[in-house]
Amino acid sequence: METLLRTVSMSGYFDVALRLGLNAVELAHEAGLDAAALTNPDERIPAAAACLLLERSAQKASCPSFALQMAATRRKFGTGVVNVLLAHKRTLREVLLAGAEYSHLFNDALAVHVEDTGATVTIREELVVDTGIPRNQAIELAVGVLARHCGALLGEHWKPRAVHFVHQAPPSLMFHQRFFGCPLEFGSDFNGLVCATADLDHPNRAADPEVARYAKDLADSLNVRGVGSIVLEVRKAIYLLLPLGQASVEQVAAHLHLSIRTMQRQLDLANTSFSRLTEGVRYELAVRFMSNSRYTIGRVSGLVGYAHQATFTNWFVRRFGMTPRDWRNNHP
Repeated sequence: METLLRTVSMSGYFDVALRLGLNAVELAHEAGLDAAALTNPDERIPAAAACLLLERSAQKASCPSFALQMAATRRKFGTGVVNVLLAHKRTLREVLLAGAEYSHLFNDALAVHVEDTGATVTIREELVVDTGIPRNQAIELAVGVLARHCGALLGEHWKPRAVHFVHQAPPSLMFHQRFFGCPLEFGSDFNGLVCATADLDHPNRAADPEVARYAKDLADSLNVRGVGSIVLEVRKAIYLLLPLGQASVEQVAAHLHLSIRTMQRQLDLANTSFSRLTEGVRYELAVRFMSNSRYTIGRVSGLVGYAHQATFTNWFVRRFGMTPRDWRNNHP
């Protein structure tokens, strides 16, 4: 099942491309996209192609902050029923929970998880696309838009503690530092934001409960998923929870607000299983983290769900035909 996103997720692309002197039509064509489709906010395009377009545009313009500059064009929540719903939620916590629930209506590939750790909250974001598709720019766009929405909701009260990215830092962080205004950590275990727990419950002064209820009714009428969508939703949950050591069948079902029996039955109908999906995600994450020499093999072991490095090594040899160290030596 191909993961899709609404082109409203690419808002700001043409503005930034024009400013940097790029031929947006030509670049879209090279990525396998119709430039005209990008002008229709309700059009759905392959998420992988969108990722490729962002990467190629950043490379062509020699501008590592390309996607973040797109995020900077977002002044507030956009149009559309889901954005209206989010704009009128009472708190940032409610916005994040609703955003996770309805995210597939505008971006099938985006997964969001809110992890409450006491005084701080970690908001994790993941993009689930095919292995080998570059996603650094797309991740920066997603995290940038998240930060923009938080700022729109909380105003001067929005003061993130830190921003994290799995990928390595670009040569210059000037734009990133100005955009986020907080410490940046690259080569992290996750993509997302860390903020004070109190920020999540700060009241949204613009919230209108009646508008929120009306928008929710409309969003619910659109919130119909096909049988195949359960596969993507489970994969997204595993992507988020496996590095946390919380990707058991019970925990993933709870994350999706499903009973274990219902989730397994739906996976059966889609001709797959929870264990098969977990194995696939573990493989993809192993390649991602092993490809970055900043991650020790022991650290990778934990990030793909193994408490003991020896167990990880045994699994790795079965899947890749060589030890993790040999694999890394062959993939400099």
